[in-house]
Amino acid sequence: MEGMHTTLSSTGAASRRLLARLRDVMAGSGTGQDRLDKIVMLIAAEMVADVCSCYVMRAGEVLELFSTLGLNKDAVHKTRLRVGEGLVGDIAAHARPIALDNAPSHPNFAYRPETGEDPFQSLAGVPILRGGKVRGVLVIQHADRRHYTEEEVETLQTIAMIVAELVAQGELVDPQEVFSTGDAALLPARLSGVPLNAGLAMGHALVHRPQLTIRQMVADDAERELERLAGALSAMHSAIDDLLAAAALAGLGEPRDILETYRMFAEDRGWLSRIREAIHMGLTAEAAVQQVQNDTRARMSHLTDPYIRERLLDLEDLSNRLLQHLAGKRSEADGGTLPEDLVLVARSMGPAELLDYDRKRLRALILEEGSPSSHVCIVARALDIPVVQCADALTRIEPLDHLIVDGDHGAVFVRPAEDIQMAFTESMATRSRREQEYAATRSLPSVTRDGVPISIQLNCGLLIDLPHLAASGAEGIGLYRTEIPFMVRHTHPDVQQQTELYARVLDEAGDKPVLFRTLDVGGDKMLSYISAGAQENPALGWRAIRIGLDHPSLLRQQLRALLRAAAGRPLSVMFPMIAEVAEFDAARAILDLELRWLERRGAEPPSRVRVGTMIEVPSLLWQLPALLQRVDFLSVGSNDLMQYVFASDRGNPRTANRYDPLSPPMLTLLRRLVEASRDAGKPIGVCGEMAGRPLDAMTLIGLGFRSLSMAPQSVGPVKTMLRSLDVAALRKYLVQLTQGGDHSLRPKLRAFALDHGILI
Repeated sequence: MEGMHTTLSSTGAASRRLLARLRDVMAGSGTGQDRLDKIVMLIAAEMVADVCSCYVMRAGEVLELFSTLGLNKDAVHKTRLRVGEGLVGDIAAHARPIALDNAPSHPNFAYRPETGEDPFQSLAGVPILRGGKVRGVLVIQHADRRHYTEEEVETLQTIAMIVAELVAQGELVDPQEVFSTGDAALLPARLSGVPLNAGLAMGHALVHRPQLTIRQMVADDAERELERLAGALSAMHSAIDDLLAAAALAGLGEPRDILETYRMFAEDRGWLSRIREAIHMGLTAEAAVQQVQNDTRARMSHLTDPYIRERLLDLEDLSNRLLQHLAGKRSEADGGTLPEDLVLVARSMGPAELLDYDRKRLRALILEEGSPSSHVCIVARALDIPVVQCADALTRIEPLDHLIVDGDHGAVFVRPAEDIQMAFTESMATRSRREQEYAATRSLPSVTRDGVPISIQLNCGLLIDLPHLAASGAEGIGLYRTEIPFMVRHTHPDVQQQTELYARVLDEAGDKPVLFRTLDVGGDKMLSYISAGAQENPALGWRAIRIGLDHPSLLRQQLRALLRAAAGRPLSVMFPMIAEVAEFDAARAILDLELRWLERRGAEPPSRVRVGTMIEVPSLLWQLPALLQRVDFLSVGSNDLMQYVFASDRGNPRTANRYDPLSPPMLTLLRRLVEASRDAGKPIGVCGEMAGRPLDAMTLIGLGFRSLSMAPQSVGPVKTMLRSLDVAALRKYLVQLTQGGDHSLRPKLRAFALDHGILI
């Protein structure tokens, strides 16, 4: 141990000496090219390398040799490599270091005769990173075959941070060359994106750029920097605690749980130890935070797992927040010059960053990276803020640009023309009038024009959704998604935590029924503490009840919590993604086991337990008679059922809208489900997205469904529609309509609605 400590100490001392000399070069006179040439010479001398070269990113993702010691000088500004071409291009493409003792033998090696690099066998290269993007590549080479140590590669990465500062200053390449969108940026534009939270809003762009420019990269006193880091961490933790307290006062429910998780992540030992190691290498506290941030972002940016992506966004938020505290600066959200109607535009955001902004001014949020289940979107939904994900937002939107955000259709209008503004102003006014009309129907019965009662219920997954139960006039909760509290925690919530949550849901619902769906994770909703491994087709893989049956303790704990939470009240439980009756029997047996366990301990059981299943997997359709003997009810999950019926991935843009739920095959299937359930005397409802669309809901009622569960904002439009509907006339029309071979019946159904005065 003592020998190891000595080696590390000497390595750290050498790194600090090199960084100090680089700092002097950066502070010296001369052009950017002059300083880059000096840096290359210094690196070669200090690392005893035969070659040191720096490649800088140019427009079109081309890496240009900008400076070298050891290669042919005539190749400077002439040798160019595309991203992905050669070893240098491979480093840029994957944003990761390479260290090879026999570089010419590597399959990605690209020989360029003009450089004169024939004699050099070994190569180590690192990406030059700035703002999460590769701005170039730094390379050293040796004539002999040698092994590069981990410490040498880390030193090269640290040096690359300083070169990144030189590149970012614009003295080598005009930043506009690589990132400019041209003169068209000043013209009106319509950006297409993905709707993450519905709504319409207008306002002025506030570009959220939380990262600070770091002026001093190298520190002389590591202990002093560690003290500064500790002080900034303490201040950051206090600020997060203040946000937690504010969220509690505002009654934000699950968003507060998300902040709790965020607070725990701020104490992650791995993240903090990597920052401290970088300080020991000779960086300032700010530079150390940025180095760890850049490295993590580059390594994780290609990953698609939703949980990992969410952790990366949390880390981005925390890193930026920590940099603010180190610099002693207030967040830009605290500024007094913010527009009165602001639309936040950001590459990504953490939940705490969003809450930093004045909610009275905040109109909408545009993200380059995000998903409906991301923490910031959950908080935005709780605050009723429209959210759109738009991949090129930051390159197309300038600060204070006038924006229109259409969260219903995933569109952003940048610098809209006056006629577009007037049209959207009218749309927003119409929307407001309609919402007032929908509010007026809240107390009216959900009965069709010819007297058919329809039960309208809510889909919920957050405590913040529950006030909508009374406000919307819904009769109950037809789907309570229990997975969100599992997704926002680093560890599995225990029985007591779950019991308290489910009891609060039942308390808030009062005498209105609540239907709890057991844990439905997997696919695009993985948990950090349950690894599914690599799955080629996650939507068809290890998910939902399959996880529950393979981890019976997980399912038992959830069912135990639900039974305890009910305590004398009726309980309805629904199992997701049942593919065969045997799976339902196995899940029901676990529920019965927990019910007996509860009774043996003298705890008060539910007054009544109803058990059902989701109809999502088509195989279950051929076991309906056996299934209907066992269940108390059925609920159609139209989203998954449709993708499985048509073998069409609803997450794939090329297939998501290729098939229509209002098509003959789907409507025929749904009618047969209704008929089988009616013959067995078992209720059946729909809780998928089509239940919340007025035209689709009209069709479902015509097929015989009498219970529809939907998002809170859909209740008004659907209730208004059904009160103008004559079911008998629609039923007759549907019988003849489904006999044909149409791709979609939507146009004909819309025409029927218009002809019969149905308000869709």
